[in-house]
Amino acid sequence: MKKITIYEVAKESGVSLATVSRVINGSGAVKKATKEKVAAAIEALGYRPNAIAQGLALSRTTTIGLIVPQTCFSQAGSIINGLCDVAKLYDYNIYLHTITEGVTSFNEIVDSAIKSRVDGVIIYADKVILDDSTKLLEQYNIPMVVIGSKISSSSICSVYIDFKEAVEELCNDYLNCGIDDIVVLEDRKNSNITFQMKEGASNAFRKHGKEFNGFIEISNSTRSTYKFLKNYFKTHKHQLVIANRDSQCFACLNAATENGIRVPEDLELVCMSDSKFNSMVRPEISAFTIPTYDVGAIAMRVMTKILKGEEVEETEKCLNCLLQERETTK
Repeated sequence: MKKITIYEVAKESGVSLATVSRVINGSGAVKKATKEKVAAAIEALGYRPNAIAQGLALSRTTTIGLIVPQTCFSQAGSIINGLCDVAKLYDYNIYLHTITEGVTSFNEIVDSAIKSRVDGVIIYADKVILDDSTKLLEQYNIPMVVIGSKISSSSICSVYIDFKEAVEELCNDYLNCGIDDIVVLEDRKNSNITFQMKEGASNAFRKHGKEFNGFIEISNSTRSTYKFLKNYFKTHKHQLVIANRDSQCFACLNAATENGIRVPEDLELVCMSDSKFNSMVRPEISAFTIPTYDVGAIAMRVMTKILKGEEVEETEKCLNCLLQERETTK
């Protein structure tokens, strides 16, 4: 998709670049007829003026906008550390913008970040499947790097963990050992990773000539995973449960134990995203270690390359995660 720039708006409306800028910014005296011509050109070309409205394309601020959902702060801490350390090396500042669920929308925060006169935007989007948002992001004439979701776009780079592949390899190992009673636990707070987990398990089962039917969907009528599983385990017992977050694993441990299901003797448990709490409970929870610091550092390095006009070898950078086996797996 071709990006529409302020220069094309000026050419389409037959006025100078400065005049278009004044119309967009609402600064300076511009005749009504000229304003109407510029407005008509913007609409006809499908140009989004927000970035240029604050002078982003005309000046360098050495500031990068970072967009993080408020609910992801606990997971994003190490990522932000990696970002900030690399930003310091290249003399960039980080301007944090947060998405508050139910209060601010994804689109509003992107607009706000771009208006704040940043040189580029990094978006932490592990909870969002960005297919519907990619077209929106491509319309902005500003460097962008997305963390946590794979984006196939010529104008947007992404740094992510392939959870689908991790689950596929995990399930494949168990299937090779004759264990096929494997279930994936839904994470209602993260549809993106839930989708990847299901796809990974389905791929592994398909390669073994089997169909994956082990998705545990948390009932909307149940407020907590623990309450749901406490009732669920009264009539169900599985060989392996794969969950996304540590809190879901705690719920699974407690619910299983209270129903007389032993971990790991009767049921094995794996967490997709390791945390310090996984080794604090008993039994200690086996989990995938995510190189979160590296994710942030690489994302910022990609951004600096874009801003300096250097070649970016991989626009879709995938990092590996490794299974840390503890006491919830045999």
